[in-house]
Parts: sequence; structure tokens; C-alpha cells
Amino acid sequence: MKKNLIESNNQNRFAFVIPVYNHAGTVPQVVNDAQALGFPVFVVDDGSTDDMYNQIKEIKGIQILRHEQNQGKGAAILTGFAAAADVADFAITVDADGQHYPEDAINLIKAIPEHTRPIVVGAREGMAGKDVPWTSSFGRKFSNFWVWTSGGPAISDSQSGFRIYPLPEARHLKTKARRFQFEVEILVHANRNGIPVIEAPIRVRYNPEGGRISHFRPFVDFCRNSSTFTHLIFRRIFFLK
Repeated sequence: MKKNLIESNNQNRFAFVIPVYNHAGTVPQVVNDAQALGFPVFVVDDGSTDDMYNQIKEIKGIQILRHEQNQGKGAAILTGFAAAADVADFAITVDADGQHYPEDAINLIKAIPEHTRPIVVGAREGMAGKDVPWTSSFGRKFSNFWVWTSGGPAISDSQSGFRIYPLPEARHLKTKARRFQFEVEILVHANRNGIPVIEAPIRVRYNPEGGRISHFRPFVDFCRNSSTFTHLIFRRIFFLK
């Protein structure tokens, strides 16, 4: 039923890309929920050291791609893009930590205007809840401002990992970051290169402390974000794409 609803809204092909790093406890449910929509599912194991692979290796109908060593979320997404491009026009990325509801991809797909190929960002609702880490709420505001300042789109949730990317356009953008910063950098490059960036609402689920594994490191990733935005602003000042 959901698949028929999606196909009636858009004739393009979609595939899920799920970057994973040490999310053994949550990724099986994320994969199963994604599969329920009937799209191909690509799981990219970015050098996990936990039992993640054993948790999903018996799930039929998915493709598991593996990095021998951790290369970063952006690198994992690009690996997924390369594989998904053989079977899909758009890649749906969703985090493996269980905060998203994969079925909300329907909202993102329905938001795509006919005959357009935008990046669609899932704008998380309920980010003011008591279980939402301060790093997530502050980081989102910080990132939104600097994405816009760097020449990117003015959107409300530039850090959301639940997105739809047009393939091959997204693969050909000249991003340099390969970790978390990839997701903000690609928005800036998309906007500069005439690829529309739009948003659609999605739900979010934050469990009490200890219930969700996040690899975000406030100080290290703040420094990396600052470096990425400095580079982007420099290129904007000197009219470089």
C-alpha cells in the first residue's frame, strides 16, 4: 500500500543508504523498517568493531558494503551512493541509531515537485523534548546559520541525516569532508550549483541518556565544522564553487 502510494507520486526509483558505525543494537530494526517500503536497501558498515555485521548478515534482500577501517559518515554515504546509482535515481539516507522512522521517507518523496531533482532534508519535529541532547539542539542552530552564511540554503535542520539525494548529481558535487561535516558541506555545494534544497517534516525519537549511541564529539566536531565553514566562506568570498 505504501509502495503504491509512493509510485503514484513519483516515477523515479529510490534506494535506502544506511551508513553504520557500531550500531549493533539499533540497525536491525532500522533495516527492517526501511525494507518495508519495498526499496533496495544498502547498508554501509564503516569499519564497525561491534557485533553489527552479525546482527544483519542474515537479513535477506539487502546489500552490505564494508569499509575495513572507519572512514567517516560522509565516506560511507558516498560508498552507498556509488552502489545505489546502479539501481536508483535517488538515494534515501537514514541514520542507523534509531532516531528516525524510515517510513517517514514517504513525506520526503511526496515533497518532491514534479519534474525536479532536489535534495530533500527531513526537518525533525520535537527537537525541544527533554530527552534531546543539548548538543543536538545547539548544533542545529549553529549549523543552520553557518550553512546560510557559507552560501548554502536557509533551512531549519541542516544537520538532519534523513534525506533524499538525487543521483548522480550529488555524487558529482565537489565535497571534501568525509565525516559528519559532509552533510552540511554538500548542502552548500548543492545550492551554489543550482540544485534545489527543500525540507519536509519528519518525526524524531530520542531515548533517555544511554539509550542511543552517537559518535558526535562536541569539541572535535566543532573544530572540524569550523574548518569546513571557513573553507566554504573563503571560496564564497573569492567566487569559487
